[in-house]
Amino acid sequence: MFVRLATRLHAAGLAVLLGCLLAAGGARADDRVSWQQLSPEQQETLQSFKDRWDTLPPEQQRALLEGAERWQTLSPQQREETKERLHRWQNLQPEDRERMRERYERFKQLPPEEQQRVRENFRRFKDLPPEKRQELRQRWEGMTPEEKSQRSGDAHDDHGRGNDDDTDKKKKKRKNSDDQDR
Repeated sequence: MFVRLATRLHAAGLAVLLGCLLAAGGARADDRVSWQQLSPEQQETLQSFKDRWDTLPPEQQRALLEGAERWQTLSPQQREETKERLHRWQNLQPEDRERMRERYERFKQLPPEEQQRVRENFRRFKDLPPEKRQELRQRWEGMTPEEKSQRSGDAHDDHGRGNDDDTDKKKKKRKNSDDQDR
């Protein structure tokens, strides 16, 4: 679940970023920026908006400029990864996008410690060799909803920190499960 959630959170985060870029408010009418006022770097980054730039509301212009500034700070590898994530997001079915937005909203409601735990689990997953990640995905797909809930921490009280007895039982169950897989 952490893999899917984190992947979806990444994509949802991009969608939220784009939404924020397009929906940021608070600008005044005199805050409009003409295309000619943009730096060459900003024009290059925002090239797809050139033809309609002067018709965009000032708050959208400002949000896009902020996004362009952030884009310029990314390394080439980060830019490529961002492009890939955006491409994957654009290719999702509308219902998948909506589901990811909902999951991202749930993630944002988690306490900071729980968010950090999810991020750490995702980082650990990403660091695994591809064959181990695939093995874990297959194991996840074979679980019942109840097993998934237990593994993902939904059954924990106090925001995912479960009591010691519950944690010990899960560790033993996992060890037995791992031993059976060998």
